[in-house]
Amino acid sequence: MEKISIHTEFIKLDQLLKFAGICAIGSEAKAIVADGKVTVNGEVCTMRGKKIRPGDTVSALGTTVLIEAES
Repeated sequence: MEKISIHTEFIKLDQLLKFAGICAIGSEAKAIVADGKVTVNGEVCTMRGKKIRPGDTVSALGTTVLIEAES
């Protein structure tokens, strides 16, 4: 599991997918979210604007990331 640190209160799901390197471009992130290929905390999520906060885990395309608050 990869750890990603954010310095804001939250990051939107589609932005996280790009930031973590899971998707190269926004349209790819939009497509995999719409296709139900992304899970947030173990549940399928189809909302690309979902707010992801520290403590959440996101899995997509064989990669899982844990979101942490930047200290």
